[in-house]
Amino acid sequence: MVSDQRLVAHALLHILFLGSAKFVDPAGFGARTLRKLYPNHTITLCSSPVLGYPGAVVQPISPPDLVTNVFFVPLGRQMGRSSGVLVDAIRFGSFRVAWDKYDFILYVVKYPVGFGEATQQYLLHEGSEEASRALLLASGIWSNDLHEEIYVFNQGFWRKDRSLWVDVQQANWDDVILKDEFKTNLKKDIYGFFDSEALYKSLSIPWKRGIIMFGPPGNGKTISMKAIIKDCDIKGYTPLYVKSFQHWMGDEGGMAEVFGKARQMAPCVIILEDLDSLINDRNRSFFLNELDGFQSNDGLLVIGSTNHFDRLDPGLNSRPSRFDRKYPFDDPDEEERKLYAKYWQNKLKNNKEIDFPDSLVDEVATATEKFSFAYLKEAFVSTLVLLAGMEDDKKPTFATLLQKQIKSLRNQLDKSPELKTAPGTSQPIPGAFPSRAPPSQQRSEGRFQGAFSQFANQSRIWDIGTRGDPSINAPGDMYPDSSPGRRFEGGRDVRSMALAAAALGRSFIA
Repeated sequence: MVSDQRLVAHALLHILFLGSAKFVDPAGFGARTLRKLYPNHTITLCSSPVLGYPGAVVQPISPPDLVTNVFFVPLGRQMGRSSGVLVDAIRFGSFRVAWDKYDFILYVVKYPVGFGEATQQYLLHEGSEEASRALLLASGIWSNDLHEEIYVFNQGFWRKDRSLWVDVQQANWDDVILKDEFKTNLKKDIYGFFDSEALYKSLSIPWKRGIIMFGPPGNGKTISMKAIIKDCDIKGYTPLYVKSFQHWMGDEGGMAEVFGKARQMAPCVIILEDLDSLINDRNRSFFLNELDGFQSNDGLLVIGSTNHFDRLDPGLNSRPSRFDRKYPFDDPDEEERKLYAKYWQNKLKNNKEIDFPDSLVDEVATATEKFSFAYLKEAFVSTLVLLAGMEDDKKPTFATLLQKQIKSLRNQLDKSPELKTAPGTSQPIPGAFPSRAPPSQQRSEGRFQGAFSQFANQSRIWDIGTRGDPSINAPGDMYPDSSPGRRFEGGRDVRSMALAAAALGRSFIA
């Protein structure tokens, strides 16, 4: 048997190194070679992610015959003492696969095609091809599902983002400091939509809805969107987050990809942050057609946000049936500033070193007129940071230092450019403060330090490289949501990492 495997390895390695030059059809040549060596097996050419499917047990037939491309991925220092990880992208490998009551042999080979490379898999089964197709169907369905991940569209491709999922788990409606009536209406509008399919159908109107959140930066739009993503994911309504519409076929191609995926995943919610940046004069017409054209968008809830509501085309900001409701996230009034001060009072109630009386709540609310929530947060955070760095015998009171920080931020706010007005009107443009939020409050796009942060301290990560992106295919977080005993440290799902290393790393070379 080993000699046969060596023959197969020898034949397929010729494809690996010489395929594009020697053969018109390298994939077909490999299949014909395997049929000669395995006359009693059915051979299925495929690209399904069998190696990453946790429902199957996979082991290399002959580890010495594996050919991999090893590359280094650096990790952020906060991930631990490890400064990086080695990843093995498979160029040639043969594996035993056990699934259900069936046994299979899987060959993976990568070979040059034109100016690029192609990855071909051959799934062999001693019996009917139906067993192979059943495995491929199961692994394909599993791969398409989300497993503590969120679909993100960027640069023309969909990818599953585990780090974004972890990030939104920290969002909570209790941390969204808005008036109860406003927050309740917003939540009812969103979650009520998904419960109203029968009502829409009874009225013979499309079951779709659009919502815009607008207002100056730093007033809760992003955290509200995170809370929406978290809740929709829990309720089973897939969140699709769009970072850009850029696509190799132009923005129109990206929009077609986004709405095509949304119609496939419906009922779902599409998140379009910074809507004024995503939609421009070149792509607006196509976007409006996708949003409200001939194709059915049943089950689609589209939520957009913008700091510049006035920049949106009237077809977006003033016409119902595209974006039906608009929710203003303005700078907080005195009542909301008082709510925010009480929020911090509650957060600090167990800190014996900080005295936060009710009178200070009223003082903060009065002294912070025209502050955004981001400025309010900066006042509290900077106060606590300064207190933590002071020696005990030189520490001022919390109230004294907080008032000093508010005064400092007030000076910064007063020196910012005057609030601009819309052309031909006396109405201010929402979000016309270019330096509104302090640097420490600007939104961070990097949720983790790189695509492989969840794989720190693992010995090997196997990637078949079918899409050229190891972050898509590396089997790092492939365990059901219901797995018991999950533990997070520093943003990492430690149990998933350990299981991934054991099941799909070390077992390969045991």
